[in-house]
Amino acid sequence: MKGKELWANFSKGLIIENPILVLALSLCPALAVTTSVETSLAMGLCVTFVMTLNNWVVSLVRNFVNPKVRAPIYITSIATIVTVVELLLRAFSPVLYKALGIYLSLIVVFAIILARAEVFASKNTPLPSFVDGFGMGCGFTLAMVLIGGIREVFGNGTILGYTVLPSSYQPALIFILAPGAFILIGYLVAAFKMLTEYLEQRGEAA
Repeated sequence: MKGKELWANFSKGLIIENPILVLALSLCPALAVTTSVETSLAMGLCVTFVMTLNNWVVSLVRNFVNPKVRAPIYITSIATIVTVVELLLRAFSPVLYKALGIYLSLIVVFAIILARAEVFASKNTPLPSFVDGFGMGCGFTLAMVLIGGIREVFGNGTILGYTVLPSSYQPALIFILAPGAFILIGYLVAAFKMLTEYLEQRGEAA
């Protein structure tokens, strides 16, 4: 596969098919763990690792899996990788492990991971599947950090724990609450919709 095709597989997950802001998949963590950049980035990196590795594994075994039992096989693969991630975080970063809480275990049922396994990895060779999973994971992480950064700045007046707004600023606590996250995600989805339409029109014009 040519480098240009691999780049197309990777880059589509950043904007055109962004898992959260375009496909509207796995919104649960986007609401629950994006109160700060730190937890947003941690969840994004965990999902990226799981999705990338799972896509690669699914692609490797796709010819040996009976189509009737492919979903349980894929979920077993995801659950195994998530368990490894949980054990590593628990051993090396217990504070972060505690901050992510139950949502770390729920990565197993994130729709975007199973969707990429079914739609792409089960139909393609290991390298493009790996790149697709990594690109989608990066797009997921980008969206999570964007949401988390805005919520932390306007909800706490900080970024990564450092004060970035004047002491006179009164934090808008709605950004820390679920309703604020819903509103913010709605605006970001609209913004990404405009951006994707612009990129599509530019591509057609070219």
